[in-house]
Amino acid sequence: MNPSVSSLAARSLSATALLMNLTTMPANAHNSQITSDLPNIIWLTIEDTSPNLGAYGDTFAHTPNIDAFSKKALRYNLAWSTSPVCSPARTAIITGMYPATLGGHNHRSEVGLPRDIKLYPELLKEQGFYVTNNSKEEYNVVPADGDREVWHDSSSEAHYFNRPDKDMPFFAVYNSMDSHGSMIRNRTDLPFHNPDDVSIPPFHPDTPVFRRDWAQYYHSISVVDDWFGRKLDQIRDDGLMDNTIIFFYSDHGGGMPTYKTFANNRGLQVPMLVYVPEKYHHLVPEDYRAGGFTNRPVEFVDLAPTLLSLIGVEPPDWMQGKAFMGHFEEEPREYVFGSSGRSDEQIDMVRSVRDERYLYIRNYMMHVRHGYFSEYFYTFESTNEWRDLYYAGELSPPQIRFWESKSPEELYDLKADPHEIHNLVDSPHHQDILDRLRAAHRQQMLQTRDVQFLPESEMHRRAKNTTTPIWKVQNEVEATSIYEMAQDPKRYPMERIFAMAELAADYNLQSLPMLEIGLNDKDPAVRYWAAMGIRARGKRAFDATVESVRASLEDPNPSVRVVASNIFANHAKGDDRRQALNQLIELSKPDQNGVYIALEALNVLKNLDYVNDYIKDALMENETEDPNAIWRGANQYIIRLLPDFIHPYEQ
Repeated sequence: MNPSVSSLAARSLSATALLMNLTTMPANAHNSQITSDLPNIIWLTIEDTSPNLGAYGDTFAHTPNIDAFSKKALRYNLAWSTSPVCSPARTAIITGMYPATLGGHNHRSEVGLPRDIKLYPELLKEQGFYVTNNSKEEYNVVPADGDREVWHDSSSEAHYFNRPDKDMPFFAVYNSMDSHGSMIRNRTDLPFHNPDDVSIPPFHPDTPVFRRDWAQYYHSISVVDDWFGRKLDQIRDDGLMDNTIIFFYSDHGGGMPTYKTFANNRGLQVPMLVYVPEKYHHLVPEDYRAGGFTNRPVEFVDLAPTLLSLIGVEPPDWMQGKAFMGHFEEEPREYVFGSSGRSDEQIDMVRSVRDERYLYIRNYMMHVRHGYFSEYFYTFESTNEWRDLYYAGELSPPQIRFWESKSPEELYDLKADPHEIHNLVDSPHHQDILDRLRAAHRQQMLQTRDVQFLPESEMHRRAKNTTTPIWKVQNEVEATSIYEMAQDPKRYPMERIFAMAELAADYNLQSLPMLEIGLNDKDPAVRYWAAMGIRARGKRAFDATVESVRASLEDPNPSVRVVASNIFANHAKGDDRRQALNQLIELSKPDQNGVYIALEALNVLKNLDYVNDYIKDALMENETEDPNAIWRGANQYIIRLLPDFIHPYEQ
């Protein structure tokens, strides 16, 4: 506990007694004498919204209700989602852990938790809280026994009204979808946002289509503001403002292209306002001021431990977040961390670190362009227009960067360059900052045992040695959670794998000998990253290592074969190319190879510089489902890719 928290606790004579009662309270205790001093807690959460609110100084926004609330709350200027897409962001929130520690980093997946890790609603229930969620879940994680009741009610009807004892403290989540990115596709009246008045960021083309999409984005936020106002009115009418702590935040950054799914600042920074009634000011941090702000960095893994801290319960050891208020407030963190993995059908791997001023991004899959093909984004008029303008040669920097190859590393001064345009990695004046953030990134990867250095199929294979999810396994001794597997250095020699991934994620040809040695490593993940490194370095690397890569076409691990085939499909000719294409077509069959290997192969095929009729015809004969998929919903991505297997730049 930091000194400010100690002084706050000392000023409140009831805090210590309350803490002693809470930490010894039995599960489901409803003793009103124990619970009467506990705060109710409400989260009012929204979707796909950056800090584009009047409360954050955005003059184009129309958010009178949120702005009025901010005058009674503390505004967090550096709040980060842990992921720029909803389900892994919610993984971090519900567990207080980084998604890639648990294996829940890929958008919409199903990962079993260890049996001794509980979700925060379960911990609140043990302290006598009535817990409700209204109503989005998408947590990517499932309790080990699969059918455990996490919430008292998680539905569109969930409400604190329904608690059986009106003296019972409650925790309630209300989530609005009105600002979800899909709303940008709507064409509705825009009473407050004239497209002609939109300020277009310099990385987007300034066209009527982009102006309309941006105006529609702002309109969706004004719709959310109406929802927020109604919710606050209900809380006031119910007489709860004096005994209820209220959090307001978005699940990640805005829904426009280069925001949602992108692990940069605009994809990760969210608005966050926290209101604490005067009765509970002994729980607030030292810099809490009603109507004030803080630059303290907070991120989504901090939310669960903060909830527990507010009710006097010390967060469990497994939580990786830091409580930023309450009885167990920790020292402010120096950095916030972000990540992106597979988003729907598109596979990528990006990690990011931010302090108050600088942002560092590490791209591990440079061959995946920023402007990758994802069905979701190609339902936006603006994305399609942007692509067409690029291939027509009608764009200028920085608008073209979205469609071109990534840099292995990116460094931005967000104070001088809030739009993240000027990459400072090669700046001689910023090398100390770069080294510091690189070191923070490396420490974070190793401490959290980030499991995305395993391909998705390999991650599941190592954890379970079975296609059946652990929570459905009966008497399966070898089946473990991904988290437990990753903690075992024999099953997940992360330091060696991470070292090869770091070497691979570059364009430096001088490291080719080490990559070639890596192709023969005993661990398939090391071989995978060695092949990825050769793939990233292009034709010269292929020519220098062709026989070693040819041997990798017969690698026993299918993910390694996918990458080796990718290299040959890009650079070989004649029979060698046909052999690689045929192998990719075979690997793209989900019924034979599993859905995640099929996705790896299809991602390669769709990103080739050519897609001929032979490939299209062969793929259309594929089955579209993996009947043994760990999460059956993943089959939708195969179904989404196959029928229209046309390279997006040929459309």
